[in-house]
Amino acid sequence: MLSPTPEATILDVNDAFLKTSSRKRQDLIGTSVFDAFPANPDDPDDTGEADLRRSLSRVLATGKPDTMPAQRYPIRIESPTGEVRYDERYWSAMNTPVFGKDAQMRCIVHSTEDVTGRMRSDIARNESERRFRALLAATADVIYRMSADWTRMCLLDESGFPKDRSDRGHVWLEEAIPPDDRPLVCDAIRKAIRGKTILELEHRVFRTDGTIGWAHLKAVPMMDAQGDIYEWIGASSDITGRKRAEEALNLADRRKDEFLAMLAHELRNPLAPIGAAAELLQFARLDEARVRQTSEVIVRQVNHMTGLINDLLDVSRVTRGMVELDNAPLDIARVVTDAVEQVMPLIRSRRHHLRMELAPDTTMVLGDMKRLVQVVANLVGNAAKFTPDGGYIAVRTEVHEDRVVLEVVDNGIGMAPETVARVFDLFAQAERTSDRSMGGLGLGLALVKRLVELHQGSVCCTSQGIGEGSRFTVCLPRLAESAHSDRCHAAQKVLGRAKPLRILVVDDNVDAALMLAMLLESLGHEVLMEHGSRRALERARLEKPDVCILDIGLPDMDGNELAQRLRRQGGTSGAVLIAVTGYGQDKDREYALAAGFDHHLVKPIDTERLSTILAKTATLSVSDTMPSSLP
Repeated sequence: MLSPTPEATILDVNDAFLKTSSRKRQDLIGTSVFDAFPANPDDPDDTGEADLRRSLSRVLATGKPDTMPAQRYPIRIESPTGEVRYDERYWSAMNTPVFGKDAQMRCIVHSTEDVTGRMRSDIARNESERRFRALLAATADVIYRMSADWTRMCLLDESGFPKDRSDRGHVWLEEAIPPDDRPLVCDAIRKAIRGKTILELEHRVFRTDGTIGWAHLKAVPMMDAQGDIYEWIGASSDITGRKRAEEALNLADRRKDEFLAMLAHELRNPLAPIGAAAELLQFARLDEARVRQTSEVIVRQVNHMTGLINDLLDVSRVTRGMVELDNAPLDIARVVTDAVEQVMPLIRSRRHHLRMELAPDTTMVLGDMKRLVQVVANLVGNAAKFTPDGGYIAVRTEVHEDRVVLEVVDNGIGMAPETVARVFDLFAQAERTSDRSMGGLGLGLALVKRLVELHQGSVCCTSQGIGEGSRFTVCLPRLAESAHSDRCHAAQKVLGRAKPLRILVVDDNVDAALMLAMLLESLGHEVLMEHGSRRALERARLEKPDVCILDIGLPDMDGNELAQRLRRQGGTSGAVLIAVTGYGQDKDREYALAAGFDHHLVKPIDTERLSTILAKTATLSVSDTMPSSLP
């Protein structure tokens, strides 16, 4: 009971108030309620005292009761040791005036209810709700409530699914789940309802953009005291990206297995004629014509195997970004004619009608001659492989202001749309006959795409379908005309004026050294031959060869160390050193060049490349006249 004055002196209190406020009666009687229960000066949010003053002022002014809703009013607590703290409390109060017979206000009854427990529960619930809403905003999952029988859905978040569905007759499955997946989902729902277990599965869904995607569904049953399900709380995650990645990996794995099977087949095929030819040469007495014929078989099959292995190494290097282009201004017509020349034997053997429509004027592109010829040869060769005998192949170039367009068109077997979509993928191939009469590993087009992209160009493919032929289009940046091509032609003429070379061949394989020596002698060079490193080092000191061709895997001193010693030896310090090895990785090449080699060739030796190296070495005064941009 409070005095009806501004200071609101405490006149009396009941035991319940003393218990709730943790006070003694003698400490409160005669004290202002504001002194007994002051505000916390260190808490700017403590408005309890100010709210109580306003309520009592309204009672004094109106003579009517005033209700105070539940509010925060911390209670000052002083411990026996003198330590002061404020206990967090919430109160609801009623201030009621009491009048005497003379109608004068005698006191104000201040009745309170400690609602701290309820308010803390409300605050915790509100905080939980706030966190839940933050979780909904932060997650990409769709959160929903589902009726016990899964006929009505209420979304707690609407990102990705239809609006809330509360009408009992609505079957939400028809809007959310594709027909083929509905039996799977319905069966899983029935099992979860019967077993009162968590429902979890992956299924396809209709997405809001009209496409079909994949979702991971997980729903937890909510049960009452009797153990009956009254609703489900579920979340659905969009796993479309993951599913597509898995499908892509599975497809790549299948293509890899198919590719390895084809590789084994293609590598075994040449071994049969090579083995038969070797046995024939070993056991039979053959005349010169038969020996030549047998040798040609071996050469053809070795070249075929070398081509397969080179394709594998090329694709590996290009896909790992390990290829460096030797760029120079090139006439696109020269690139095309050199490429077609490589494929002409196949075109003639299949009696194809080849039509070339090249732009009349000289058109330059910046590129690597060897790699661009490889691109065009692969495209024309691909057309020749998949065009029936007597078919038509056209090679065209069109010149635009900033680009050069090359087209290879055929009237061959064509491609289905799904094949066109993946024709440039690694390990991807169209259907082939069981005898694999077309041959090859299907790496050519993957290599074409990557090489064209390295030249800042693009390549695409179109086909009207099976039996309708194919069209491959390459687009390359056009280079402004310059006098560079004239310098290149001059340099090529210089390369023709060559002299015979003195060449030292070092290989512990006697047969390999002998065959290489015979090849070099047929090119007009003088050949010295050794089978050990130390004898080769002494022979080189005495004979002073122009070129040393060294096997890396020598037994007494490996080729790299031999090269280092030749570089330190006076008579051979300036010789051209060529490494020959079965190891063709980039790190092997780098190690050889660091040891002092000028060139690195992989077995079996590419005789055309070796001849080019020797021709450049033998050219008179090449270093003074050759443009620096030549390869």
